Amino acid sequence: MRPRTRTTGTAVGAAALALAVLAVLAVLAVLAVLAGCNRGSDAAGRIGIDVPRTDTDFWNSYQRYLEADLARGGPAALPLANSQNDVGKVVSDVQALTAQGARAIVMAPQDTGAITAELRRLAAKKIPVVSVDTRPDDGPVYMVVRADNRAYGERSCAYLGARLGGHGRVAELQGDLSSINGRDRSEAFASCMKRKFPGITVHELATDWKGEVASAKLQSLLAQHPDLDGVYLQAGGAFLQPVLALLRQRGLLKPVGTPGHLTLVSNDGIPEELAAIRAGTLDATLSQPADRYAEYALYYARAALAGKTFRPGPTDHGSTIVRIGNGLEDQLPAPLVTKDNVDDPHLWANRTEQGR
Repeated sequence: MRPRTRTTGTAVGAAALALAVLAVLAVLAVLAVLAGCNRGSDAAGRIGIDVPRTDTDFWNSYQRYLEADLARGGPAALPLANSQNDVGKVVSDVQALTAQGARAIVMAPQDTGAITAELRRLAAKKIPVVSVDTRPDDGPVYMVVRADNRAYGERSCAYLGARLGGHGRVAELQGDLSSINGRDRSEAFASCMKRKFPGITVHELATDWKGEVASAKLQSLLAQHPDLDGVYLQAGGAFLQPVLALLRQRGLLKPVGTPGHLTLVSNDGIPEELAAIRAGTLDATLSQPADRYAEYALYYARAALAGKTFRPGPTDHGSTIVRIGNGLEDQLPAPLVTKDNVDDPHLWANRTEQGR
């Protein structure tokens, strides 16, 4: 009987072990299912982001802020795409991101008229879009995160006009006029000059946001009109260094407040512009909030995935949401920076690793 008893005991032990193994496997299977569900949920709520370019300091700063926000526990996102200032690549990047499971898209199309078809495709798939810095001409958007670009043109005009006493000759280095930003700044600047400072002659130089084009056209203008009194740079990130180099080469880079100084007003607010203001080679800039562009692009993308809705009016972060033809736009503030406030710690450029 002992052998039988031992055999039975062995069988019972084996059965118990088998049951234990099965139990563990069952738990692991449940955990695997849950993990799979979590991965699926994460994929369903993942954000796809296309960075528009890496050839200006402003957009490089924007990308660093995005990466920092995501690293600090921001919303789940796929690896960043970069469309390199090519609207065709924006479309292919976005389609690749949605194919990988992105359920919301953050983009900054530089050609705001050519993105319409893709926005409509995304809307048909119920994929919300947050557009940063640029407002698409047509096609549904959930939210545009942007500063008031008409205010850039108007405030730059007001500053230049006042500094020149309402008389003189200025060059306007325009951005890409196929972009809403280039058009808004240019139209507002021209309207303000015509209305408030008719004694100032404005030379409009289209540049396509390219620094080398800006430098070449400004050089040609200076050859024709050496009496130039000021320059409006619609994008300091692209234009500042080429313009300063050209003026230095021609012996025209005089410190602010000295005879022969050309009044220079810029837009962007990058660290190099603030450094130039401190050095007395740049008079003023309007600071585009690269940090808040990144912060609120991710904020609205997450809100879209959560099904939240917004209405026009003041926000709790010092901006105003306005209704546009194809959605809503959160117009973030862009302060004027001069020697009087260039060291303000609230300016994003003073908080970057490139800052002072």
